[in-house]
Order: sequence, then structure tokens, then C-alpha cells
Amino acid sequence: MYAYVGCRTTKERNANGKGIRVYKIVNGQWQFTQLLSDLINPSFLCFDETEKFLYTVHGDFSEISSFSIDAATGHLTLLNTVETGGKNPVHLSVDKSNKWIYVANLETGTVAVVPRNSDGTLKKLKTLYAISGIKEGSISHPHQVLQDPSRNYLLVSCQGRKAGFGQVDVFRINHSTGEMTKTCTTRSREIAEPRHMVFSGIQNYCYGVNEKDYSITTYYFDAKIGTLEPKQIVPTLPETYTGDGWASGIVAGRDGRHIYVSNRKHNSVSVFKVNPENGFVKLQSCILTGGNQPRFITITPDGTELVAANELSDTIRIFTIDKTTGNLTFSGKEIKTENPVCVVFSK
Repeated sequence: MYAYVGCRTTKERNANGKGIRVYKIVNGQWQFTQLLSDLINPSFLCFDETEKFLYTVHGDFSEISSFSIDAATGHLTLLNTVETGGKNPVHLSVDKSNKWIYVANLETGTVAVVPRNSDGTLKKLKTLYAISGIKEGSISHPHQVLQDPSRNYLLVSCQGRKAGFGQVDVFRINHSTGEMTKTCTTRSREIAEPRHMVFSGIQNYCYGVNEKDYSITTYYFDAKIGTLEPKQIVPTLPETYTGDGWASGIVAGRDGRHIYVSNRKHNSVSVFKVNPENGFVKLQSCILTGGNQPRFITITPDGTELVAANELSDTIRIFTIDKTTGNLTFSGKEIKTENPVCVVFSK
């Protein structure tokens, strides 16, 4: 198995990252094998459907890039770079037809549709979908482009900031043309600022982490018509914590029984237990990540470990997931790497 780590690289981000790092994982141990340098803020990564190609956004700028993956070594080779038609692309995903890449342009309030070729290269931007704000000409700020389990819908978490709405927009995907049709808009609380979402194994339920009020929203998703209905909101931090919060990443355990949220100012990961009958969550435990600003978390493909990327302390720390309780224990494994903000695994 291989791990690919994205990072921040620019002075404007006070970053010291150098590019995408590649690790070969053997018996649970990470072995560094490649640094693909001279990349600007390769800060979120995803694969195509075949996992033969990797894609990255260039955060704070206006491009995404494609890479081929060597089957024998896992190493990357840059293929090409194209414009996204907006500024600060922060998230991207490839549709199930493997023809289209959807990109969230955070700063300029658009979702870009970029065609891809069968050889992994990218074509020029096809379409931009604007996410409008409160007044004419103002915008909301998309932070994630998540596909539902059927891969027929795109859920776009949006932040309001100064002149927009905190909301989640749902679009039906036309896999033949790449075009999208809006089916639903669900507003958040005023200061919540939706950031990322995840589907769990509990049918029809998904969960959104809200950055500014450090909360998690339970949603019911109707996949027949593409609607999203909020059902529950709970804090991501312990009730005895009285400081500021800044929620960030969210992932679901492989069996769907637990949801995990990372908290940057608290420097922790919260574990929520899912009620299988109604999808509701309850805070179960909270563990410090042993680093500063865990912007990103993910779970290994076998579901046994949670990976926390501590952006400001230059470490990735790995936690063992208890099979019964879902609680986390530090495994003793720490990977030193500059400004990590995304980790993806090839299977």
C-alpha cells in the first residue's frame, strides 16, 4: 500500500512544505520513497476510479494538476496542469464515469467541472457553477464536493463568511455531460460555516462538520430526489472545555458505527457513536493528537487506524481504532513531514 501526502508550501501560509510525499507502507511501517517537489500548495488529493492517476488542487491559486502513478513503485509523474476558473481550489472529486472532475473554488464561490482523458490528463475547464450569496453579485464559499454513495449526487458544503450563506447545496450529476442540476439547498445556523461532510454505513444518513461553531450536524439524505434534511446538531468538544474551537476534518469508521471529527484549536479528535435506529450521534470520547492543528484526518483502507495530519507541528500521527468501542489509542507511530494537510491511500 502507498500513502500520498499533500502539504502547504508558500510563505503566505507560513509553510515549509516541499511538495507531495510518497510512502510505501509495509507491515504498518511507513517508508519514504519519493518527494515530488516544485509544486505550489498541493493541499488536497484524490484518485481517479482506476487509482492509476492522482489529482491535486493548488490551494490559494487557480489550478489543479494530474499525475500518473507507477504501478511498480507508486511514484508520481506530472502529466499536466489546468485552470479551474476560480481562486483557491480546496477540494476535488472524480465522478463514477471517470470523465469529470468537480472542484470547489473556495474564494470565488464556484464549482468547476473539468473533463479528464483516459490517459489521466486534464482537458480545459468546461463549466463553472456559481454559488450565490445574500445580495446580487455576492457569493457563498464552497469547501467540499462530496459524492453520495450512489455517486449520482454532489453535495457541496458552503461557508457564508461576509456576504454568503452557510449551506449545503445538492446537485444531481449527469455522468454523460458532466452537467449538474440543483435538487436542494439546506441552510445552516448563521455562524456554523459547514466545512466537510461524510456518509456513514447507516443508510440515508450523513454528517457535516461545522467549522466556526465546532458542531456536527446529522442529516437525512433522500437519494431518490436528492434532498437533505438536518435532524440533529451537537458540539464536537467536551462539555467541560470552555475555550475556542475550530472544527476541521470528518470521517466515518468502516462499519458506520462511529464518526470522527478533528478539532484544530483543541488539537484533538472526537469520537461519536452512531445510533443505528435514527442516525443520531453522541460524543463518546476525545483524544489529543499530540500535535498542532490537525486539519485533516482519514482512516486506513482496512479500517484499523485513524491518521491525523498535524499541519503546524509537521507530523502525521497514527491511532489504533478499537474494534468494539471505536475509541482511539496512539499507536506509537509518528511520521515527520512538513505541513501535512491531506493523506490518501492507494489500495
